[in-house]
Amino acid sequence: MARVRRLVSLFCVGLLVSGCAETGGRAGEPVAPFHPATVTPRSTAADQPANSFTVVATGDVLIHPALTEQAEEDGGGARDFGPLFAGIKPVIEGADLAICHLEVPLATTDGPFQGYPTFSAPPEVATALAETGYDTCSTASNHTFDQGAEGARITLDALDAAKIGHTGSARTEEEAGTPLVREVNGVKVGQVSFTFDYNQGTEEPESWMGNELSAEAVIEAAEAARAAGAEVVIASLHWGIEDQHEPTDDQRAIAEQILADPAVDLIIGHHAHVVQPYEKFGEKWVAYGLGNSVAKHENPRGTTEEGLIGRFRFTKTDAGWRVDKAEYIPTLVDLGPPIRLKDLTTDTTVDAGRKQEALDRTDGVVMSLDPPGLTRP
Repeated sequence: MARVRRLVSLFCVGLLVSGCAETGGRAGEPVAPFHPATVTPRSTAADQPANSFTVVATGDVLIHPALTEQAEEDGGGARDFGPLFAGIKPVIEGADLAICHLEVPLATTDGPFQGYPTFSAPPEVATALAETGYDTCSTASNHTFDQGAEGARITLDALDAAKIGHTGSARTEEEAGTPLVREVNGVKVGQVSFTFDYNQGTEEPESWMGNELSAEAVIEAAEAARAAGAEVVIASLHWGIEDQHEPTDDQRAIAEQILADPAVDLIIGHHAHVVQPYEKFGEKWVAYGLGNSVAKHENPRGTTEEGLIGRFRFTKTDAGWRVDKAEYIPTLVDLGPPIRLKDLTTDTTVDAGRKQEALDRTDGVVMSLDPPGLTRP
């Protein structure tokens, strides 16, 4: 891809430890970009060894109109998405690095706000993600350019304002060539983000504004992150087939090719809107699909309300940084009312039958490829 070919040559002119290059906002509304450098250690687990850090990642943040209506109700007329995410906040803020996937573009405070097929969500979503404890968000998805180039710019402005790092889309060519690298517990961690495509009829304004998926492009971007100082690189991939639990042959082939390269240490996936399995290639993990984080589809399927929090502990070994503990934490969007995202390993308010159904199905899917050593709380 043209954008990826520029990565190595351009990162040297940008910030070496940043997810956002210096840019302005919309005319008359300058935005001071957020330059993430360090994540304050948050993990206090007694069993966490020295020279280690934990990463959590979640699936699609897909803001349908019903979720905005719920936020307005929770905010007493203002929009407050915090209560929607409150059920997973302890897990998110308990990790050393927390990664979200913002699938939809954000608008200004005045909107307009809309759902499928061309999304536009309130900027308060970014505020809630930050308050929940997220440090970064991937932004490459088939919906990245639902509102064109301006929508993509507004989205990144909102993430900057919330002090959330981002990767996968860009406002300037310089920003596109600046790898996202953060210091986590003294370790420099890079993140790259790619999508299989953009929605039909949605024009990508410039080739460098978004990252389209290929194994070669992911590896090249990861190498650029390594050149910028990253000791660990995580790839966030938007791929697969909607509503299908099984990863496609292409997903598995791409994962195997990427993880065979020393530049990438972990793959976290999304897009299918249902959970997909974990798999291990050598010493490296791929979580093919974390399902929806939050969503309220017009016709909920049950499976579309079930998701995962992937949690991975990296520890320094003689061979480098490796995941020595991989977990999955099942979640459920309880449609209420009120609509709430629940951690099924701790929540006691979800109907017992519905909870067991979700746990049984999630366990069966996630473990279907017999990944060695994978556990859930």
